[in-house]
Amino acid sequence: MELGVNGLNAKAAIGPRATARLARLAEELGYRSWWAGEHVVLPSPRTPESPMAPTDPIVDPLVHLAYVAAVTTTIRLGTAVVILPQRNPVVLAKQAASLDVLSGGRLTLGVGAGYLEPEMTAVGVPMAGRGRRTDEYIDAMRALWTEEAPAYHGTFVSFAKVDAHPRPGGETVRAIPIVIGGHSPAAFRRAVLRGDGWFGNGDSPADLRRHLAGLAEAARLAARPPRLGRLEITWMQLGPLSAGQMEQYAELGVDRLVVYPLPLEDPDDVARFLERHAISRLLDHE
Repeated sequence: MELGVNGLNAKAAIGPRATARLARLAEELGYRSWWAGEHVVLPSPRTPESPMAPTDPIVDPLVHLAYVAAVTTTIRLGTAVVILPQRNPVVLAKQAASLDVLSGGRLTLGVGAGYLEPEMTAVGVPMAGRGRRTDEYIDAMRALWTEEAPAYHGTFVSFAKVDAHPRPGGETVRAIPIVIGGHSPAAFRRAVLRGDGWFGNGDSPADLRRHLAGLAEAARLAARPPRLGRLEITWMQLGPLSAGQMEQYAELGVDRLVVYPLPLEDPDDVARFLERHAISRLLDHE
């Protein structure tokens, strides 16, 4: 089970020096992945469902990850998650492929369907149909990344007789791994049918057990395409982790366990958080 970190493009330590320091520290401590979330705008005044205050800063995840790529060498870069219906999939496919190439093939694209109506309205995307739009956008991006003559025709995106290079993977063309975020039946179904992996979060191993049951039910109702292989599980606990909890997550089959330093604001506090959890991971396997 690998260890990752999420959230450091928001609220805490978003300046260039702090970002470079913490990203390099995470890599030195053995963290294998660095994740960044997205909100283009936030409801103002804050609404009950909003995860952040409207004045909380959050750097665009792809811009943030491009910076992190430049100051690290091996740590995997992930979005957790891009709100896919709010993005133009043709443009996003180009941005993601560019970041993957510049980072040496380190990008994982985490996507979700979104849930904040004020944000989607501001971007000009209706809430209705966002699930179907998400599915189409995933398929369209994979076509642009992998097909010899890319083409896709759907309700929300349609193109043919175009091409886009560079392709992810350089000479060995491949699709960028896509992980699906969310805890709804629709998200579980999307992960089974279209995701290389699933990204979830919660407060405890008990939360993960409940969501794994939802994924299992989705897999029972819809056959996973063989080309996707095994569904990888990435899990983020909202709050500090103990060594005992890490062991429980490993027993539950988690591939990547992601820590979440927020709401810490001081880079020194975040650094201590990363060091403490890395040590707990080592102690757990002595």
